[in-house]
Amino acid sequence: MARKYKRLVFADRQRIEAMYNGGANEKAIAAAVGVHIATIYRELERGKTIVADSVRYSADTAQRAIG
Repeated sequence: MARKYKRLVFADRQRIEAMYNGGANEKAIAAAVGVHIATIYRELERGKTIVADSVRYSADTAQRAIG
């Protein structure tokens, strides 16, 4: 059986940003976006920003990081 991969697009990153910064956990975000939880962990690392001593996720930062 062939694996089916899904590349994240900017709209996915915006959804991740809204959910993560709103307090959702990684498992719930992965289910909502339709990707493996490891994809979410990598994406959160890619878009990590520090705002007022708290870790946040920025879709814009992540999008810039991939080119």
